[in-house]
Amino acid sequence: MKKTFPLQKHLRLSFALAAAVIAGTCVWLLYSPSPSAVQIVDEMEAVAGGAHPGFRRNHAKGLCISGHFESNGNATEVSHAGVLQRGTVPLIGRLSAAGGDPAQADAHGMIRSMALRLAGAAGDAWYMAMNSVPVFPVNTPEGLYQQLRASMPTYGDNVPDPEKMQAFKRAHPEMRPFEQWLAAHPGSSGFDNTTYYSVNAFRMINAQGQERFVRWSMVPEIPYKAMTAAQRGDPDFLAFGLATQLEQGPVRWHLIITLADPGDVTTDATVRWPEGRRQIDAGVLVIDDQQSQVDGACRDIDFNPLELPSGIQPSDDPLLLARQAAYAESHRRRAEEESAH
Repeated sequence: MKKTFPLQKHLRLSFALAAAVIAGTCVWLLYSPSPSAVQIVDEMEAVAGGAHPGFRRNHAKGLCISGHFESNGNATEVSHAGVLQRGTVPLIGRLSAAGGDPAQADAHGMIRSMALRLAGAAGDAWYMAMNSVPVFPVNTPEGLYQQLRASMPTYGDNVPDPEKMQAFKRAHPEMRPFEQWLAAHPGSSGFDNTTYYSVNAFRMINAQGQERFVRWSMVPEIPYKAMTAAQRGDPDFLAFGLATQLEQGPVRWHLIITLADPGDVTTDATVRWPEGRRQIDAGVLVIDDQQSQVDGACRDIDFNPLELPSGIQPSDDPLLLARQAAYAESHRRRAEEESAH
């Protein structure tokens, strides 16, 4: 099969360190009076070496996916959401790697991302935005802004100032779980063998009005493998690998919902819940096609994870409270750039 995944080769490659530092920020873009959504998106552009018109400000390099979700009905004990009732619903999604440059080599994006829109029969939809690391580096809008500032490339160079980055890490010890996970879990060899995590906690409400705090993950049926040495020299192995896998048949993940115990932290995305929490296998995600993000169905979808169906609500995590404003800012810039051409 011929490998045809055109990129804007005239764009500069993004910085490898910056890709890890801002990984997941498109999932947790923030807005608050200080810093504002505009300021944070500005910093993301600066870390990525400038704006790349028409592309998302993080996880800029990706592809569209389509398929369906087969719910087994097991999750109705914790949520009355229509998409979790027994049955099948269609989906549109996006797979991507961390980084703000759509022309970056895949090896630079250590973090993988899966974004989904599950469309329920009643017209409601569940938007998810998940990352391949189960924790976020920081737990406040201010921390994210400071992280981006510390990641800024030094003048005349293409890497951050190591002293500034070390100073940031000393001031934010909550970043250690994120770094430890990355060290123990090298970037995967494909989109199809990666587990994707909601990271933030949400609330699910069942038909009796009972509420439970949850996190969820998409667990692949294909076993995880680390990126190989050969793949490190291939700038586009992720999209090509998924296309090759889909030629053999659909790719499947299981939606696993993890229930919090009383006392578990639900307002800090840098804290994982202890092992052994009860989990519900809610069904199977089936991907059977991929398309270019330039003209695929996912192109104009924000995948704002606060667009939730009845039966699912956000927690009080401060990173969740203002995501809509910054998602809107990023989308506004892309829309203006596309309309100008």
